[in-house]
Amino acid sequence: MEIPYRELYKKAILIRFFENRLLELFSEGKLFGTTHTYVGQEAVAISSISHLKKEDVVFSNHRCHGHYLAKENDPKSLLAEIMGKNSGACGGRGGSQHISRNNFFSNGIQGGILPNALGMAFAEKFRRSPNIVVVFIGDGTLGEGSTYESMNLASLWKVPLLIVLENNQYAQTTSVNDNLAGEIIDRAKSFGIKSNEVKTNDVSELYPLFGRIINNMRQDGEPFFQLVNTYRINAHSKGDDFRDKKEIDFWKKKDPLIYFKNFLSEQEINKISKDVMKNLKEIEKETKDTQIKFK
Repeated sequence: MEIPYRELYKKAILIRFFENRLLELFSEGKLFGTTHTYVGQEAVAISSISHLKKEDVVFSNHRCHGHYLAKENDPKSLLAEIMGKNSGACGGRGGSQHISRNNFFSNGIQGGILPNALGMAFAEKFRRSPNIVVVFIGDGTLGEGSTYESMNLASLWKVPLLIVLENNQYAQTTSVNDNLAGEIIDRAKSFGIKSNEVKTNDVSELYPLFGRIINNMRQDGEPFFQLVNTYRINAHSKGDDFRDKKEIDFWKKKDPLIYFKNFLSEQEINKISKDVMKNLKEIEKETKDTQIKFK
């Protein structure tokens, strides 16, 4: 499978620049509500969502910006939304966590999106469409009963639901070592759902992997559970970070952006990064200058 490294890097660096700038804007008091960045996990979103069609459906969680940008490639609507502007994806009413646009849905309630994704996947099966539904959850979501209820029904009904669990090692500030017994993947396997586990941030591995999974799902219409062991480099939200610095430094060496150096020249990387940053600065200026109109 040919991998479009330039396009994937463009999406990855867009997410990285966007998210890091959000933290600065939050400190400046420019955002409405809180924000949870996706820094360090970019490879999962771009590798999976790049294989989707516009008719496919994506459900995300409180850490949703990376998934939204990977699908919509529209930082302008997302920034405006998080800044509470009328020009935002949801008219400035959804904020950072609650987005609903073009078959993309996110919600900040842990586990709350899984039943919704299940229902949407059942609807696609009922319509006999070739579409699939992808839902992104985290390791912390495994503490919710609705997660297991949804897996049970997904297996029983054999719906086209791809559950992507991004295990970034922490549920807010609690390590998986302190709150999860047994193996994560066994939870899905116990319901008879086809499952797979990887530990990588390398798009050269993740992109073809998700390509095969999604292609097979379109053929058999059955659920699949993909566990990706990754890591978030930034704090849970803004400054609530109690992790060991050595641990963070270890994972920084496995930064998703680093792997692109094996496939793109330094000149290509610099050119793409410069163009993306320029575009984001223009979008930010335009968004800041837009006045909020109350209706």
